[in-house]
Amino acid sequence: MDAEGAKHIANALRTNTTLTTLDLVRNEIGDEGAQHIANALRTNKTLTTLDLFYNRIGAEGTGHIADALRTNTTLTTLNLQNNEIGDEGAQHVADALRTNTTLTTLDLEQNGIGHEGAQHIADALRTNTTLTTLNLQNNEIGDEGAKHIAKALRTNTTLTTLNLFNNEIDDEEAQHIADALRRNASVNMV
Repeated sequence: MDAEGAKHIANALRTNTTLTTLDLVRNEIGDEGAQHIANALRTNKTLTTLDLFYNRIGAEGTGHIADALRTNTTLTTLNLQNNEIGDEGAQHVADALRTNTTLTTLDLEQNGIGHEGAQHIADALRTNTTLTTLNLQNNEIGDEGAKHIAKALRTNTTLTTLNLFNNEIDDEEAQHIADALRRNASVNMV
């Protein structure tokens, strides 16, 4: 499915009142298709899970999804794994997390997110009170990004699961994260 197919799905979502899970895994909707889906999210009142794994969505498409998350009040799970959002897309998602009050699970695995993107997400985690699961596996946040995540973990009290596997984090920064976790009673799985 490409962007045109996503447009048809989005048109159906605008009027559908029963669908709770939409799985569009391994399609090629791209940024344009993400925009169509985002437009539907603004009005759809039933969708709780959206899986956009491996859809060639970049920062632009992520921006559209993030804009929709600012007003959407039903989506609880968003999977953007294996796309191309990078630091800019991570910033869009982080901006949405500051105001969104329903998203509990966010999967950003393997998206080329570096330390700048990690900083944006960490800043959002300081104020977000609903996200419980965050997957940042297989990105490139490195030591600098790990510092920001560690700082956020000192104040965030809702995150229970955090995946940082394969992020080029050295032992010293891993220690900073461990120290933050000692003060954080909510995270129970890293």
